[in-house]
Amino acid sequence: MAALRIEREGPLLRVTLARPERRNAFDAGLIRELTEAFADVGDARAVLLAGDGASFCAGADVDWQRSAIDLSYEENVEDALRLFRMLETIDACPAPVVGRVQGYALGGGSGIVCCTDVAVAAPDAVFGFSEVKLGIVPAVISPFVFPRIGTAAARRFFLTGERFDAETALRIGLVHEVGAELDRAVDRIVGELLSAGPEAARAAKRLIRERPDGEETARLAANLRTSPEGQEGLRAFLDKRPAAWRSESSS
Repeated sequence: MAALRIEREGPLLRVTLARPERRNAFDAGLIRELTEAFADVGDARAVLLAGDGASFCAGADVDWQRSAIDLSYEENVEDALRLFRMLETIDACPAPVVGRVQGYALGGGSGIVCCTDVAVAAPDAVFGFSEVKLGIVPAVISPFVFPRIGTAAARRFFLTGERFDAETALRIGLVHEVGAELDRAVDRIVGELLSAGPEAARAAKRLIRERPDGEETARLAANLRTSPEGQEGLRAFLDKRPAAWRSESSS
């Protein structure tokens, strides 16, 4: 059975972890499917990443971890690289990615949250980098966690392995919002993303990742202002009417 459900709703692509009986814990199959899904999101203007059932993602599947005990060093490296590539693919997705987080988001589950552009958590969400409790470290997810929460928070939570609640996750920057009505909060953010120019949203994401400076930023601004989308957006603003892409989103 597929461990992932992919649905297209107009400009929105829904990617849902579909292993609720395992709290959406990832194994080799889910890692492969997530990598493939985020490697090609087509012309989607936003991607909603969610988990079926009571939890977003409880980290690595127990059976998958059990099988790793007998792997050689070289096999462990390859196993870890597959996980890294999955996270990297989500992080580098050209379209904005919204994370809908409920229940457990532990270990690699918290790592996945760090790869989303906007994360909204339910009040009952539980986070943690619990690897040290198993005698290992969150090495593979760390390149995505450090930019999100900084080393100050990581020094505590990587070392203690303790679990923490949604409000703490909000305070350290792991999530951007805690919503008592989770779906309403997520829909509002998706709506904000879909009100942006499609090319502008993708360009903004590249800007954040690449952080150009000097003349390169001037060229980027000029390219967008003179593009058909930029011209439409500016004219729509001056004419006090919705831009063309906003009409497309609501149709």
